[in-house]
Amino acid sequence: MRLNKNVSTQWLRSGLALTLLVALSACGGPPAWVKKGSAAYNEKDSKQIYGVGSVVGVRNEPLAWDAAENMARAEITKRFQTYTAYLMRNYAASTTAADFSKSTEEQNVERAVKTFSSGTLSGVMPVDRYKDEDSLTYYVLVKVDLKSMQEALAQSKELSPQVRDYVRQNGEKLFEKLEKEETKRDSK
Repeated sequence: MRLNKNVSTQWLRSGLALTLLVALSACGGPPAWVKKGSAAYNEKDSKQIYGVGSVVGVRNEPLAWDAAENMARAEITKRFQTYTAYLMRNYAASTTAADFSKSTEEQNVERAVKTFSSGTLSGVMPVDRYKDEDSLTYYVLVKVDLKSMQEALAQSKELSPQVRDYVRQNGEKLFEKLEKEETKRDSK
């Protein structure tokens, strides 16, 4: 009977050690995709575009996951089409009265940048998610297969024939351009 108690205790200790090891392994920090961010990749026989979205400080967990997923989708949209307008205005004045040795100077410089991105994405699927418990940050990774997206856009009734043709003809070029930009960013 004593032997059974020792064996049971040993199994219990081994189980606790294994549980602790698994728990510590799970606390190894965020997945690599959180740090890497949005990117375009060639994977075996397909080209994938990934978007990473995040939201901080939202206590309603389902809402936080939805918001992070929507942000990830927006990241992909920004990579395909973004409109940016830039405006800079300068104003300078010098005023003198009858005495030219005294003057009043004025200067005003303003800069405004407006960025807008809009698009309809088809086939974007969430593939992973991660919650940083310390900062209460929710991260979601989404991906879209370039070929699937091209096919869905080509069949879309909402798009004009010109837009469908453009997507069909330029999808590969856009992906290659994205991939080159990602390679530049990764090498820095």
